[in-house]
Amino acid sequence: MPEFIIESNGAVERWTINGEARRNALSRAMVAELEQHLDRVGDSFPAVRAVVLTGAGDKAFCAGADLKERATMSEADVRGFLESLRETFQTIEKSHTVFIAAVNGAAFGGGTELALSCDLRVVAPGAEMGLTEVKLGIIPGGGGTQRLPRLIGKGPAKDLILSGRRVGAEEALRLGLANRIGGADEAMKLAQAIVENAPIAVYAAKHAIDEGLHLEMGEALMLEQRAYELVLKTEDRLEGLKAFAEKRPPVYKGR
Repeated sequence: MPEFIIESNGAVERWTINGEARRNALSRAMVAELEQHLDRVGDSFPAVRAVVLTGAGDKAFCAGADLKERATMSEADVRGFLESLRETFQTIEKSHTVFIAAVNGAAFGGGTELALSCDLRVVAPGAEMGLTEVKLGIIPGGGGTQRLPRLIGKGPAKDLILSGRRVGAEEALRLGLANRIGGADEAMKLAQAIVENAPIAVYAAKHAIDEGLHLEMGEALMLEQRAYELVLKTEDRLEGLKAFAEKRPPVYKGR
């Protein structure tokens, strides 16, 4: 049985973690298949420009690590698994494709870390999120201690990580952990709005934000200028100007 159900809608794909019985937990097989899909969209860009990532059923987006599998792992196995997890999440983060986590239910531990590696998070009204690892005698090992403070600030991140507490959709939105409240349909609507724009401009803006966030302002503005130079030379920029003048929707080709 495949670990993901893949549905395509033009330049948008919806990836559903196909593990409802185990609450869509992160297993070695699931992470390995996720890596394959990431390679595929990376090679096909700009054919796939946005991915909505969600979980099967309505109980869990991804409830974290598969603890039954984890119990069979040696310390070396755990280290290897965490290394592959970190690499996979970094691939999501650095992809030209925009990733939107549609958090449809519980997202704990590695599930929240998976959502954090995405560009945007749409959280269902009944969903809960949290980095709960300290309650199991460990710490977030898939980037949670680094991505969460960068997203919501050091103080709020320490509040969540050190207490291991869970937050609902409203608090997640207030903290900046969620971008919107809604279901997978809302996430798909957001994805469609993104792919209507020029592909090179979208990924140039994404990387300018991510890579410039912690630079000194002068360096960050130079980074932005390099990103602007990239789009300045594209056919899509000229198409955008022409479409505006002709009062019609632009037809972008990623060139």
